Amino acid sequence: MHVRHLQVSDFRSWELADLELEPGASVLVGRNGQGKTNLVEAIGYVATLGSHRVSTDAPLIRHGAQRAVVRTAVVNDDRELLVELEITAGKSNRARINRGPVPRPRDVLGILRTVLFAPEDLSLVRGDPSDRRRFLDEMLVLRAPRYAGVRSDYDRVLKQRSALLKTVKHSRSADLSTLDVWDGHLAKHGAELLAARVKLVRDMADHVTSAYAEVAPESRPALISYRSSVGDLPEDRESIEDLLLAELDRVRRQEIERGVCLVGPHRDDLDLTLGELPAKGYASHGESWSFALALRLGGYELMRVDGIEPVLVLDDVFAELDRGRRQQLAKVAAAAEQVLITAAVAEDVPDELSGARFEVHGGEVRRVRVGG
Repeated sequence: MHVRHLQVSDFRSWELADLELEPGASVLVGRNGQGKTNLVEAIGYVATLGSHRVSTDAPLIRHGAQRAVVRTAVVNDDRELLVELEITAGKSNRARINRGPVPRPRDVLGILRTVLFAPEDLSLVRGDPSDRRRFLDEMLVLRAPRYAGVRSDYDRVLKQRSALLKTVKHSRSADLSTLDVWDGHLAKHGAELLAARVKLVRDMADHVTSAYAEVAPESRPALISYRSSVGDLPEDRESIEDLLLAELDRVRRQEIERGVCLVGPHRDDLDLTLGELPAKGYASHGESWSFALALRLGGYELMRVDGIEPVLVLDDVFAELDRGRRQQLAKVAAAAEQVLITAAVAEDVPDELSGARFEVHGGEVRRVRVGG
């Protein structure tokens, strides 16, 4: 899989940018603030319908513009598809495949698969549980795009049930039978999401441990495990649904008193440990970087085991890594069908990843000959 062509208009800082890409390594070089990250962010948006830098779409639209457009030509197994996404302020986004409109933007998911490593990934180790939940859910969608709908359904139910709990909190005469209905919906959609997350973590765990051992061989073993708000989870979805319903019944009085939903996958976390200690709070800066890198590389290797060859995107990360970690990352990246790299200084990129070179400066991006 690779991106053959990228065009953006009114996306972030870009009024217009147009790049012809090819398999292998492509390096975008430019000083900070020139817009190189915005270009790989656009590619990531096509793959996930989200940004690795912001949680909403509004900042993606260039200041003063009404909409942003991202077009990518994606080649997979000798078949090319053109994906177009239109991001509009205050309105629903629109999508096209080969110039034809599709009912929902999420219908484009799965055409392009990417694994992106960026400085923001340090939050996977040091940040809030929400960062790690987002990582898991993005991996679910990359492996099986239908989970975008599962996540959307769960978020919708959670929002409705949370609003009802706030109403019940402030009104003793509220009808609790409605809450019973929403309990059922939450348990149903939550169980499907939980079962998928648990399987994902189980499938990915050995890949993460191996990747960490390679980038930080002197460190303690790295392990990942899923921690649920309802304790140990059975493997089948039906049993998880029953467990969620029982837990919702047990904590109902607390939920009504507090006006918040205390049970469900929105309360869970991905536990990261080094040896016997949690990585958060105990890992050094280098160990934290290594763990974040191992999570991404573990996901990348898992997708390759699945038969998917994702585009690898390395956004301004080589400057953050020491020589050993640079070389390990370069070894993995060199084997990718396509790797897109951003760097402020060309010398930060290991020689193994020499390939197409683009200069990003003054609102323009142009291809240059390496060494010329």
